[in-house]
Amino acid sequence: MVPQNRYNEALSFIKQGLNDISLSRARLTWGVPVPWDESQVVYVWIDALLNYYTALSYAREGDDLTERFWPATLHLIAKDILKFHAVIWPAFLMAAGLEVPEQIFIHGYLLMDEHKMSKSLGNVMDPFTVIDTFGADALRFYLFREVGFGQDGSVSPEGFETRYTTELANEYGNLASRTLAMIARYRDGRVPEAEAPAELSPDFDGLAEGVCEALDRVDLSGALDEIWQRVRRLNRYVQDEEPWQLAKDPGQAERLDSILYGLAEGLRVVSVLVHPYMPDSAERLLAALGREDRSIEGARFGAAPGGAGCAELRPLFPKVEPEAA
Repeated sequence: MVPQNRYNEALSFIKQGLNDISLSRARLTWGVPVPWDESQVVYVWIDALLNYYTALSYAREGDDLTERFWPATLHLIAKDILKFHAVIWPAFLMAAGLEVPEQIFIHGYLLMDEHKMSKSLGNVMDPFTVIDTFGADALRFYLFREVGFGQDGSVSPEGFETRYTTELANEYGNLASRTLAMIARYRDGRVPEAEAPAELSPDFDGLAEGVCEALDRVDLSGALDEIWQRVRRLNRYVQDEEPWQLAKDPGQAERLDSILYGLAEGLRVVSVLVHPYMPDSAERLLAALGREDRSIEGARFGAAPGGAGCAELRPLFPKVEPEAA
C-alpha cells in the first residue's frame, strides 16, 4: 500500500482492534434485499465492495472475466475511504479465500484556498469550462504537473494559465512549431537521414525505462517530470546550436542534418511517452512528424530512421484571448 503515510494509517486502524460490522441495514426503502430477511437491505458499502469481484462474472454476457482481471494489479482509492477499501475489503477477500489486490494506492485531494473543493463552499474550478476553453489535454497535464499524484495539493485558475502558457504553449508547442518549420524550410519537409547527435543522445538514455518504472510505482507526476526534462533539454539544444545560423553556411549541411534529425527524433520520443497524458496533442504532433509507431518499445532516441515526410501543424496550444466583458 502506498504512499507510506496511508499504509501507516491503515496499520494504526488495525492495531486499535477490529470489530464485527453489520452487513445490512433495516428500514431503508432502497437497496439490495437480504435473501433470508426481507426487512433488511445490504449495506451500500458492502454491496459496492462485493461488486469489484462479482461483477467480473456477469459484466460481459457469456464471458467470465474473473481470471483475466483478478486479482487487481492496482486498486486506486481516495484517502477518505481508506478504511473500507484497505482494511475491510481485504478482510472480506481473505475470509472468502480470494486473492487481495496486488497494490493499493491512496490519493489525496485537489484543494483551492487550502480547502477541499466543494460546491457548497463555492471554491470549485469547473473542469468543463476549462476543457471547453483549453482542451482536456491541457487540464490533465496541469493536474499532474501541479500536484504530485497521491498528495493533497492546491490548484488555481492562475496556476493553470501559467503552466498552459510557459510549459504547454512555449516549451512543447513552440518547440514543435519551430522544428517542423525548420525541416520544411531547410530540408523540403523531410526529416534528414542523419546520425543522432552525440551530444543529445545521452540525455535520452534509459528514458522510456525510467518512465515505465515510475508509472509502475504509480508516480504519475514523477514520470511526467522525467519526460518534461527532455522537452526542456530539446529547447536548450535549439538555442545552443542555432540551426538557422548553420543553414546559411553550405559547409555545415551535414551538421544541420544531424541537428534537425535530433530535434525531430527527440520530439517523437517525448510525444510517444507523453501520449497517455495528452493523447490528442501528442497524436497530432506524431502525425505531423510522419511517425506511426506509438509503442513504448519504439520510444528510444535514434530508433526511427530519417526520411519521414512532415506535415504542417496548427498550434498545439494556441493563445486564448479572454472574453470581452
